[in-house]
Amino acid sequence: MTNSIVIKKKLKNFNKKIVVSADKSISIRWVLFASLASGNSKAQNLLISEDVKAAIKTVRKLGIKVISNNKFCKIYGKGINGFNYKKNLTLNAENSGTLGRLILGFLINTTKPIKLIGDKSLSTRDFKRISDPLSKFGGVFKLKNKKNLPLTIYESKNLRSISYLENRGSAQCKSAVIFAGMRTSGITLIKAKKSRNHTELMCKYLKLPLTVENKKNYDLIKVKKVKEIKPFDYKIPSDISSSAFFIILTALSKNSKLLIKDVNINPTRIGVISILKKMGVNIIFQNQKTYKGEKLADIKIEGGKKLKAINCPTNLNSEAIDEFLVIFLVAAKAKGISYFKDLAELNQKESPRLKWGAKILNMMGVKNIVTNSSIKIYGDPNLEIRKKIIIKNYLKDHRVFMTSVIASLSFGGEWHIYDKDSIKTSFPNFLKIINELKN
Repeated sequence: MTNSIVIKKKLKNFNKKIVVSADKSISIRWVLFASLASGNSKAQNLLISEDVKAAIKTVRKLGIKVISNNKFCKIYGKGINGFNYKKNLTLNAENSGTLGRLILGFLINTTKPIKLIGDKSLSTRDFKRISDPLSKFGGVFKLKNKKNLPLTIYESKNLRSISYLENRGSAQCKSAVIFAGMRTSGITLIKAKKSRNHTELMCKYLKLPLTVENKKNYDLIKVKKVKEIKPFDYKIPSDISSSAFFIILTALSKNSKLLIKDVNINPTRIGVISILKKMGVNIIFQNQKTYKGEKLADIKIEGGKKLKAINCPTNLNSEAIDEFLVIFLVAAKAKGISYFKDLAELNQKESPRLKWGAKILNMMGVKNIVTNSSIKIYGDPNLEIRKKIIIKNYLKDHRVFMTSVIASLSFGGEWHIYDKDSIKTSFPNFLKIINELKN
């Protein structure tokens, strides 16, 4: 069976109700927290993707029993110091930057060397941004080229709390430091540029010794050593990042309507909604509620509105960092010139996404000017594609694949999109939902 798809027709108008896959960020964090809980925790609707499976394999290698199927996942935690493993253990984070970076915080107090590896894409990503702050705690690391995987973390002695400035807006860096602070005596102080806060909300729900002061441009986080994590059950909500592809597919369709049920609308994750509203997309939150600190809602979208160009406010960047590729498609159809800047962090993802965004737009015939940290997109409200486009060699970045599918269904042309298995890392049933909209 070929690992590619061919799309030759635009999607017809639709009026549907869908449920997208569970939130990946919360799924991975639940696995990690539950593995250190004092007792058994159970999750419903856990995302069954390759990234989350990698997290489960990781905690199993650390001596934690896990039972997982399509209905639930149960983790038999052994307590805050319950990891039990042999010397010279190798952990494989596969494609998951979230797993690879966060787990290092939990392993800061290891008494044995542990090697961390990943796939080709993850092995090109910057792990120095994690090893540098963790080294300040007293962690000892060896990295390939002083930056990349494979990485080895060695026995750390005399761990100490630290003060840390996180100025990239990286939730992964921030969370790794939080986890290390939980292993360390004293108070770890983090001044963090605003980014997604699932770790902090889970800590608050679990009543762990962490406090957050929300300032205008940053958060001030204080972390103390954790003595115990109580076991906890969790029903994982749907992922806003996965929902974004269908929100934008609807926005680009003239007379379509869509309702996406039970989506996580955490304020640190809905930059995509704020940006799309500024561009004229009709989006409404319905049935809003709070679940264990996370805000949830049904999202209603209506297509057919005239789209406006945007000079995107940089304060929305961290809230929309995973959605910019597909947001660029809206800019391609908007009237006027859209400008997105301070996006160097996009090139720290599974592939250099800013470069790929420009490359896809070029193949579509959309004029754009790209730098290492910005892109200017010249929109065309009448954009129609009537040529063959081939998408491949993109380091199997799931968001490049899904963005290409949305572009093909929205603008036409004949698209040959390779490495469809890339979606297994985050959104295995993406194409199944696409087919639901076709019928």
